[in-house]
Amino acid sequence: MSKFKKIITNVRVIIVLVFIVFSIIALHPNPWAKGLAIRSVAKDSAASLAGIQSPSAGIPPMSRERVLLINNIPVNTLEDYYAFANSLDINRTFTIKTNKNIYRLTSQPEYKITVLNETEIQEVTEEVFNETLNQTVNVTREIEVPRIEREIIGVADIGLGLYPAPTTNLRKGLDLSGGSRVVLKPEGKISQQDMDFTLDNIKTRLNVFGLTDIIVRQSADLEGNDFIIVEIAGATKEEVRSLLASQGKFESKIGNETVFRGGQDITYVCRSSECSGIDPQAGCGQITGGDWTCRFRFSIAVSPEAAQKQAELTKDLEVVVEGDSSYLSQSLELYLDDELVDTLRIGAELKGNPVTDISISGSGIGTSQEEAISDSLKNMKRLQTILITGSLPVKLEVVKIDAISPVLGEEFMRNAMMIGLIATVCVVLAVFLRYKRLSISLPMIAVMLSEIFILLGLAALIGWNLDVAAIAGIIISIGTGVNDQIVIADETLRGGWKEKSATSVKDKIRRAFFIIFTAYLTIVVAMLPLWFAGAGLLKGFALTTILGVTIGVLITRPAYGKVVEILAGE
Repeated sequence: MSKFKKIITNVRVIIVLVFIVFSIIALHPNPWAKGLAIRSVAKDSAASLAGIQSPSAGIPPMSRERVLLINNIPVNTLEDYYAFANSLDINRTFTIKTNKNIYRLTSQPEYKITVLNETEIQEVTEEVFNETLNQTVNVTREIEVPRIEREIIGVADIGLGLYPAPTTNLRKGLDLSGGSRVVLKPEGKISQQDMDFTLDNIKTRLNVFGLTDIIVRQSADLEGNDFIIVEIAGATKEEVRSLLASQGKFESKIGNETVFRGGQDITYVCRSSECSGIDPQAGCGQITGGDWTCRFRFSIAVSPEAAQKQAELTKDLEVVVEGDSSYLSQSLELYLDDELVDTLRIGAELKGNPVTDISISGSGIGTSQEEAISDSLKNMKRLQTILITGSLPVKLEVVKIDAISPVLGEEFMRNAMMIGLIATVCVVLAVFLRYKRLSISLPMIAVMLSEIFILLGLAALIGWNLDVAAIAGIIISIGTGVNDQIVIADETLRGGWKEKSATSVKDKIRRAFFIIFTAYLTIVVAMLPLWFAGAGLLKGFALTTILGVTIGVLITRPAYGKVVEILAGE
């Protein structure tokens, strides 16, 4: 039987080939993939209204929905997409074809809201409790309200967050894809149950806010301190900080008694333009110092239990008449993270009345009217998110927040691939010059490439993110693998092949593997502390290094040893 046939029919070599096949399946490579992959879909946007769904967390990159055609015109780059989006007219209907469906969208206008310095008279009808008649009557009165003018300034964004179509199932970490990374530390010790709830709550908050491509995981350092790592592709530092820097504990109180809390007490929060936005009765105005302030309002519905508690707390309050209106003697106070954010007067008609529909209001500030409107709507969106998701069981401290540009990530990826290619060529030349035998250097190179391929396939299978730390771990694994194969080759070639019997070759390979396993255990022990160091930010480096050397020691290097044994044994 020829040496080549012995090699390819050997069990250890077959195991390597099987792992390579499984790696190809896990990676699902497609270098010719076209279109743009959908990263996120903005709520209430044209894309959302057409039925396009945001991808679920954890979906493999190659399974993501990809935009292929818009109005039957290929869309292969972000420039193609934005060129079309910028050419849209208001209320224009167009089609988007993806690899899964065809959608019909209608472009929506984008408005600029301007609060004029003039007012208009509006009639307001409300129910007022008349003590003389001992019943509730309808009272119509006139009020002055600021005039708000809505000016169409263009076409609203289609609402799709896109990125170039992936060509494999390898997930790019934040260092390569861009986004924000936040390290959060709970104030005080937290139970595992509360930690799990906090992780789920953070995910829900980010999803409700419109951020979908996220990773939220627990971590710890060498001193036993707990941390939460949040990675969000495509998000800004300001958005992340506003959502995660506070506990988000919302309470409404009458006096010192809590009426309802955000989360379970809230059954509905309006986020549409019909019942949320800038308050038309309050509008915007300048304050001392020249800054502008705007008030927002939106409707919510509370649970029957919370409504009944409100009725119990208001039934004994006095009615105060102010002009044509009647109010209760105490107000409804809104607290966010124990800070008073707003005070709402309670109409007399709500005395002892278990009302479930309530209007919530607040404000924003800015140096100009436009900035004040933007800040007000941003505060409204954050408050709506907290009311929906509820508060966290513990306050979180922002230890570190990083923002990475996707442009820098792409440049780093190109540089890393170029450096990796150069390093591989250098290793190949060094090995060939050292042994001057293709029968030794070619198997060594093949095993080295196999280790890389199997490691990347495993990363794709388990959904591990490929970031700078992980790439460093891969480089360490490759270097360790080449070193181990050199140990095997040197031990085997010592004294020449022709003078050695097959039995002596096995003995030398056995001694070589003793050295290899000793080095392997040393590396694993050295990597374990790095798993937890720096709140686990080096976990990618430790994990890929351990996986890489384990794959080498258990799979590829035994196969290389058998190849050398076959070549040297005859």
